[in-house]
Amino acid sequence: MNILKATKRNTTTSGEINKLRLSGFIPAVLYGGKENNINISLNKLLLKDIINSETFMSKVFELDIDGSSEKVLPRGIDYDPVSDEAIHLDFIRIVKGSKLILEIPVKFINSEKSPGLKKGGVLNVVRRKIELKCPTENIPTEIILDLDKTEINTSLKISSVKLPENVTPVITDRDFVIAVVAAPTVLVEPEKTEEVATEGEVPAEAGSDGETKDQEGKEKSTKTADEKATEDKSKSVNKEKETKKK
Repeated sequence: MNILKATKRNTTTSGEINKLRLSGFIPAVLYGGKENNINISLNKLLLKDIINSETFMSKVFELDIDGSSEKVLPRGIDYDPVSDEAIHLDFIRIVKGSKLILEIPVKFINSEKSPGLKKGGVLNVVRRKIELKCPTENIPTEIILDLDKTEINTSLKISSVKLPENVTPVITDRDFVIAVVAAPTVLVEPEKTEEVATEGEVPAEAGSDGETKDQEGKEKSTKTADEKATEDKSKSVNKEKETKKK
């Protein structure tokens, strides 16, 4: 079990609490059970990585308060709106025989063994945490979902999860979905539309053909003129010959 060291604090004013924070400690409160609430403080550096873990809010800790041990569960964190650092914590005592409603994080395993994901499928997570009613002596830190042998369009529901003894989901009226191995998304490129020539413009290909046709037309007209000139010349020569003969 993880052990957190804490110290009782007597700070009451906001000025004293701010001074405590500036000295590297986080103020906290321990409550629950038949015992009185206790104001405590914890070392910020020792808590930094633990607080940022996904399972922090569902993990049972042993809180060592000046040598006195208590089993506790984190119940709340307040963050600074600017620095986003934790500035206050709430802990609840673990009372044997009682039950708590907790949000337990979901962990997916064996994604490399999923035929659906190998084919390009995508794991769509519907719920990253699930509300469970748990006895204080049997609180799971995470819910395991096995992706082995999951094909495309496989729905992973709460009924496929093996929960610890006496742990039940808060939602009981349906077999709700936690995640789905969905079909791959295919991106379809938009079809290329042909450019429409504006009025007065000649398309490149048509223009090229047109130039060829115009050139051929010019050649034809030139050839016709030459032929006519040759014919006229031959006619005049024949006339001269006929005149000399006379």
